[in-house]
Amino acid sequence: MSILVDSNTKVLVQGMTGRAGRFYTHQAMRYGTTYVAGVNPVKPGSEHLGLPVFGTVAEAAKDTGANASLVIVPAANAAAAMIEAIEAEISVITCVTERVPQHDMARVKAALKGSKSVLIGPNSQGILTPEQCKIGVMPTRYAMPGRIGIASRAASLTSEVVAQCSAAGLGQSTTVGIGGDNLHGIGFVECLKLFRDDPDTDAVILIGEIGGREEEDAAAYLKSADYGKPVIALIVGRHAPQGRRMGHAGTLSVFGSGSAQAKIDQLAAAGVILAENVDDVVPRVRAAAPQPAIA
Repeated sequence: MSILVDSNTKVLVQGMTGRAGRFYTHQAMRYGTTYVAGVNPVKPGSEHLGLPVFGTVAEAAKDTGANASLVIVPAANAAAAMIEAIEAEISVITCVTERVPQHDMARVKAALKGSKSVLIGPNSQGILTPEQCKIGVMPTRYAMPGRIGIASRAASLTSEVVAQCSAAGLGQSTTVGIGGDNLHGIGFVECLKLFRDDPDTDAVILIGEIGGREEEDAAAYLKSADYGKPVIALIVGRHAPQGRRMGHAGTLSVFGSGSAQAKIDQLAAAGVILAENVDDVVPRVRAAAPQPAIA
């Protein structure tokens, strides 16, 4: 099993006819993911990468049975694209676009309330169930199927952790990049709940960083729940200066709030196993779940 996506997922792409959309769609199709359509309001009726292009998400979903969407459009249009997918009742929406204005994301969050959609991102590397489904820009070279779930805010670190896990024989059930922005869709708590209920996930790795409240919320949830599976966390940014924005929108620590150490302390108090650095993740996973099976 996996969470959110699997071999039966059918993906449409909002922005497939652009350069980035074309590249990542083709890459995912070569990996074996089922991509069924593109959406471009000014190119309906055309064909791209051998797939039909529709004018709206609703038309594409109705005609192809698509239940997932990749949003890979410029930041100024990203919110409208996400809202269109939500209104079309697409089950899983993955937005990789960076620098989406926060007031636009407030509208997206409002549209998500009570909807049938799960949003991954924006500013996300996507979601990957090895050898079944890739949506986004996550590399697949070192991924392998297995029983370790990963949820992350940091794209580059995710790739390194996946590579080291696979090299150690620790395959992944699903890897989710929740995105680094303060306002985003699915978070650590939702991922933890999904991994908890997945019988084929034996342990969970969280990759966090300074800023935001994702790690604090995860700690509060784990402290109140009988989770039943080991959770290993890597939190980076311990030496980042306070009050300075570091990279993307979510990475900001002000007056100690959202600092790496504060997050580490709260996660440790909730029973989470903390890795000192990226090279410490695999040993911590092995110690916590010494016999995770490989699918």
